Amino acid sequence: MVYKIRSVPAELCIWNSLLKRMKLHPNDKQYYSNLTRGYEGEVQFDCLTEKLNCDCYILQNLLLQTNNTTFQIDSLLITGNQLYLFEIKNYEGDYYYEHEKFFKKPQYEISNPLHQIGRSESLLRQLLFKHGISLQIKAFVVFINPEFTLYQVPQDNRIILPTQLNRLIKQLNASSSKLTKQHKNLANKLVSLHLEESPFSQLPSYTYETLRKGMICCKCSSFTLHVEGKEIVCITCQQRETIITSVLRSVDEFRLLFPERKITTRLIHEWCGVIESKKRISRILDKHFVKVGVKRWVYYK
Repeated sequence: MVYKIRSVPAELCIWNSLLKRMKLHPNDKQYYSNLTRGYEGEVQFDCLTEKLNCDCYILQNLLLQTNNTTFQIDSLLITGNQLYLFEIKNYEGDYYYEHEKFFKKPQYEISNPLHQIGRSESLLRQLLFKHGISLQIKAFVVFINPEFTLYQVPQDNRIILPTQLNRLIKQLNASSSKLTKQHKNLANKLVSLHLEESPFSQLPSYTYETLRKGMICCKCSSFTLHVEGKEIVCITCQQRETIITSVLRSVDEFRLLFPERKITTRLIHEWCGVIESKKRISRILDKHFVKVGVKRWVYYK
């Protein structure tokens, strides 16, 4: 069973918003593309493990810390007799392994994922030892993309290639070990230790003044919206959404981008753009948020 589900990382949500509201440098676009591809690969692996029928707990996307060192686990499987640690790589194209290094053809060296999974395994073992937990750990690098090819494959049983994924699931399902209360306690402990804010996030510099204002269509991401009665209508794709839903979605985006700024009627009116009446914005904020202060000093939280 899935004990901790994967959600879209806050960093990726911010990038999704910035992509629509500002011009990104090519290097930033590449980083965003890699971030998106990585998340998509993790979701693909989730679809596989969620179909497991063996007795297990699945913890997706853990961010943990031990001895002042932070590390991330893409997917962790708790079974009766051991833990399975998975590092997911959504690489596409032709790669080769040479002298303990990974290269993308023709000669572009990439970080060795075996070193990465080795580090995560070591840190997880230290964390478990610190909490008095003794379980065997098996760590794997999973190459999830069917368009991935690795030449000169190292004889390392920690590598799972795309053609080996079905075999992996069958092997896991063949496990007859049973979970106990101690395993549930372990799952609860790891979830409680999960860090919400990642120190690895990389975002471009931006300010409220430099971002494009206006509501964005929830379907096609267009800014070409107009008000029809109680609805916001997209001129590009004809998608309809209630004004209340549109405003609340825009407020969520604003809070994600500017968590330090206070929510005010003036700011949200300016941020949404398409709604002429400030009173309409104010009524929505009054109903769905807590009002703090009076008159000109009112804000919402």
